[in-house]
Amino acid sequence: MRQNARVTSDAGSFRNVGDYQELVDEISELLGAPATLENRDFELIAFGAYDSEGELDASALDPVRTRSILTRRSTAAVRAWFEGFGITRATGPVRIPPTPEAGVYRGRICLPVRHRGVVLGYVWLLEDESGPSERQLAAAMEVTARIGALLADEVQHGADLTRELRAVLTAERGWQRDMAVAALRTALGPRGDGPHAVVCVAPWPSADPDEAPSARTVPHTTALCTVPWGTTGQCLAALVRLRAADVVGPALSTASRLLREGAGAAGVSEPRAGLAELGTSWQEAAAAARAALAEPRLGPVARWAGVGPYRLLTALPPEAVHDPAVAPLLSPAHRELARTAEVYLDRAGQAGRAAAELGIHRQTLYYRLSRVEQLTGLDLDDGEDRLLLHMALKGARL
Repeated sequence: MRQNARVTSDAGSFRNVGDYQELVDEISELLGAPATLENRDFELIAFGAYDSEGELDASALDPVRTRSILTRRSTAAVRAWFEGFGITRATGPVRIPPTPEAGVYRGRICLPVRHRGVVLGYVWLLEDESGPSERQLAAAMEVTARIGALLADEVQHGADLTRELRAVLTAERGWQRDMAVAALRTALGPRGDGPHAVVCVAPWPSADPDEAPSARTVPHTTALCTVPWGTTGQCLAALVRLRAADVVGPALSTASRLLREGAGAAGVSEPRAGLAELGTSWQEAAAAARAALAEPRLGPVARWAGVGPYRLLTALPPEAVHDPAVAPLLSPAHRELARTAEVYLDRAGQAGRAAAELGIHRQTLYYRLSRVEQLTGLDLDDGEDRLLLHMALKGARL
């Protein structure tokens, strides 16, 4: 006797697929019959093929079951037909007779999966002539109660909190943001008290909310939403729950996973407990993403703690970084001079290191630096002038 276990190819939508599969297999073993598990929308989660001969008997399938397994869902007509037998209200097994004209060639037993009185899914069994005993069915219903608890947890963790998260991230500081945070905390329940980090992925390729990933499909993610980026674009925001305040790994892996959707860079905030400072976390994540876009060496995933001077520069209004003294140097005609100055300042004014990185002779470096002074009117021997030039060059990248 052998158990041929199967998991749907859409299993990524469920965080506990392994647990579901084990429970479906347990029911198949208890009843000696193939079992399938579907959610309340008749979408297939997992199925176990039980067979005493070692091979799956083709007679165990009919068109309805085959379509459910191959397409991972049933049609609306099939769903309505089964629901006509009262499975949405039932608290125990429901026997459904064969109806060849509906494509149901074999009788079925439906075990409703409920949690606290709410139906969350169905376990389906193909019934043979002998059929399971009432004692076996009672034991199987105990297993469905465990499935129901898992599905209830999925519903809670996978709740669509897009609107609540977007409200927090776009609200003005003060009472509006406080109210938005309170609404999100209420929706999250106890999960809102744990450590979190925020991820910003920018620019996001689509402004269509329907094309954004679901929090249910991204591990560790509590909520996802798109928010405006600049004047015309969009970015993706993710609220990521952490195991501990000093373990930021889940946020970094979430950022890397979302980047595969086609965006340019991602920023990760510092971890925080609770949601009180969610607005600050979002500012950090967005700033880190801007820094990673401006300075490729920081990306493609940048932590707020690791972006150096960009922590200050991203906090400034856009016009503040456009210093008039440095403006002539930033014209396309002087791009090489600007790069020379930035590399020189990045290397703390060490001419040898700067020349080596630029691949030029030291005398060429000195000539270019003198041209920079002529264009800007700044004295590169003066610490404050050097600071101004350095920050203006960095700010120009933003």
